[in-house]
Amino acid sequence: VNMGTDLAYNFVFKVVLIGESGVGKSNLLSRFTKNEFNHDSRTTIGVEFSTRSIQVDSITIKAQIWDTAGLERYRAITSAYYRGAVGALLVYDITKHLTYENVERWLKELYDHADPHIVVMLVGNKSDLGNVRTVPTEEAKDFAEAKGLLFMETSALESTNVESAFLEVLTAIHKKVASKEVTRGSISAVTLGPSSEFNEERRSCCSS
Repeated sequence: VNMGTDLAYNFVFKVVLIGESGVGKSNLLSRFTKNEFNHDSRTTIGVEFSTRSIQVDSITIKAQIWDTAGLERYRAITSAYYRGAVGALLVYDITKHLTYENVERWLKELYDHADPHIVVMLVGNKSDLGNVRTVPTEEAKDFAEAKGLLFMETSALESTNVESAFLEVLTAIHKKVASKEVTRGSISAVTLGPSSEFNEERRSCCSS
């Protein structure tokens, strides 16, 4: 029986890209989902998302990656953007210190709107421009560690670590869901289909 390709995955995970304008969010998205890099870096207008399916532990995950689409310029990102997101890549530009200084504000906005169990990775993009770096790797790494975030430096231009960054985030989400760390109503609401092993609420919590 041909079930159609749309049924051939176990989970859909929504991952949002956030961070200041011009740090390379759209190019991280297109590099991961289409393996493209657009040198004509016009600001995207209108929310966009792309999907790509990946395998993690023989489970197929459909990643739905959302891009702020230029709305961050106008502080116009709405709570709908964050709704249902189970992962986030918080991107700054390693050559523009201001984009890194604003990370804390983005983090606050994210936690104000998103699921508290969301998996967040701090991403220092444009690592190919190391010769004009203004944000030391160690500093960002320490900050990420202190805040409980994953951390990676990437280059969407040279395709460095882009795949790894997304895969690490998606794998971490899957681990959370699979370990039942997160009960239904929270992150595992993204489970598809009748795999009840993930949907069962833990009833043991309160029985004496």
